[in-house]
Amino acid sequence: MLQTMRNAWKMDDLRGKILFSLFILLLYRIGAQIPVPFLTPDLATQMNQATQGSILEYLNILSGGAFAQATLFALGVSPYITSSIVIQLLAVAIPALERLSKEGEEGKKKLNQITRYVTVALALLTAVGYYFMLRNGAGSGVSYLTDDGVFAAIIIIACYCAGSSLVMWLAEKINESGIGNGISLILFINIISRLPAILGQLINLCTGKSAGIPLWGGILIAVGSVVLSLAMLILIVFINDSERRIPVQYAKKVVGRKMYGGQSSTLPIKLNNTGVMPIIFASSIVSLPATIGMFFNPKEGTFWHGFFELFGSSSWLYAVLTLVLIVAFAYFYILISFNPVEVSNNLKKNGGSIPGIRPGKPTSDYITKVLNRITLIGAIFLGIIAVVPMIINLIVNIFTDGSNVMSMLSFGGSSIIIVVGVVIETAREIEGQMTMRHYKGFLE
Repeated sequence: MLQTMRNAWKMDDLRGKILFSLFILLLYRIGAQIPVPFLTPDLATQMNQATQGSILEYLNILSGGAFAQATLFALGVSPYITSSIVIQLLAVAIPALERLSKEGEEGKKKLNQITRYVTVALALLTAVGYYFMLRNGAGSGVSYLTDDGVFAAIIIIACYCAGSSLVMWLAEKINESGIGNGISLILFINIISRLPAILGQLINLCTGKSAGIPLWGGILIAVGSVVLSLAMLILIVFINDSERRIPVQYAKKVVGRKMYGGQSSTLPIKLNNTGVMPIIFASSIVSLPATIGMFFNPKEGTFWHGFFELFGSSSWLYAVLTLVLIVAFAYFYILISFNPVEVSNNLKKNGGSIPGIRPGKPTSDYITKVLNRITLIGAIFLGIIAVVPMIINLIVNIFTDGSNVMSMLSFGGSSIIIVVGVVIETAREIEGQMTMRHYKGFLE
């Protein structure tokens, strides 16, 4: 990979694209530090404590800490990602959108335009909700605003809506003139930006500066966290490149005086065909009760307080539900993104068949059977990556009297999946660009 980067840097056009992408990412990080008016100075500390154990903590990770600081880019890429997912789902259910998705480049442009409009609408809706959360003090009842007036509300909501739209524009600029996927690179830089804070937490553990934890316990936790992260990194890289290859044989046919076909090929099905999407969906659903509880802030000892505690991130039920929902969403995502009947029909039209399987419905049934098995293995893999850090965090909290010193582990697995996926995807795109530029073509 390093050799690929060195070779790409030697090419003027590729070097320009890489520098352009880095410049856009720098602009994004600057925007993530720009404060919004009418907010209290100590907001970041209060928000970090309030968002712990809810879906807002995950949003804070994806925004690179901007969510807890309530800066201009606090909403991050979440509205854009949600809009893209909604349009993809609707393209399966609504015939008009389905026709646009099959119209080639022109249809893709129209879908992108619709996605932008939906992004702005979601950003406005999210900005309104975010404003009321700040006004309510994230459930504490103490406002994080210095001014609760209508004018201040309009300014704050407009800033967050404009910030989200600007993030969308920056991501699309990377897609147009840079290298890599804009949204993926922004998520990547946001997660990487939290490494200094994580490193500082590990240093505090090793030096005995973490409250309520002895020196030997802190060293053990820090070393265990590093070893676990490296093990997860190796496992993710291995699984990410794993695939099930179904053999396909193409029949011979005579056209004029020439014979075509008769070749053997494979139909690859990736083991992790869903990426990190099931983890994002599952985390959003299972964290919903804790998030609602943060807004209502029920009194301790009441039924609702116990109910929200049961579904909090410090509960074992939280980890179990996360695992179950990851498996369910993995099957759901495959159901809407992979059509075995369409694949079977394409094979039949091109004269291809799976050895020992008749064309048509038997082929689609066989592909469905293989796909279900592969999806189960991939879902279990995602579940392990997402749930094991949560379980370790729960065990650590038991021996540290619930001080939650390793809360960073709760969403560590999904963050590593995003980082690894973006690095591999960007490296492959750079290699593809280099291969295209070295290819002389038929005219020379």
